[in-house]
Amino acid sequence: MHAKLAGVLTLIVALHTAPIMAEGNLASKPVDLPELMLTGDLKMSQTEYQLETGKYYRISISSDGQEEFAWFAPELFRNVWVNQVVVNELEVKAADIYSLEFDAAGTFVLTFVPVRPGKYDFYVDGYADKGMLGAFIVN
Repeated sequence: MHAKLAGVLTLIVALHTAPIMAEGNLASKPVDLPELMLTGDLKMSQTEYQLETGKYYRISISSDGQEEFAWFAPELFRNVWVNQVVVNELEVKAADIYSLEFDAAGTFVLTFVPVRPGKYDFYVDGYADKGMLGAFIVN
């Protein structure tokens, strides 16, 4: 009886500790999200994005240049794997991102994979109370 129990426990431990691996390349063929445009009249083109963990996404975040903006999404960046950031067609490899700053008109393109579900707010520093805030909802 003890031998059977030990065998079952060994199988349970082996199955529980087996590595979990994703099939294929998670960082290929991104889903394009609608562009997030920040405008001088203190508006954002999008206020909510619905995402899924484990999917690869690409988002363009742009400013019309009428105001200087600092766009923040710190909780999102702590809960995604960022593949790359492209700034006006120049690629940047960054291990950690906290915010994106626009001093003039331009576009940041981010590619990333959400790894943890949750609601992650994004906002423009100093303008959130004027409506420049939104959320990434990750399921």
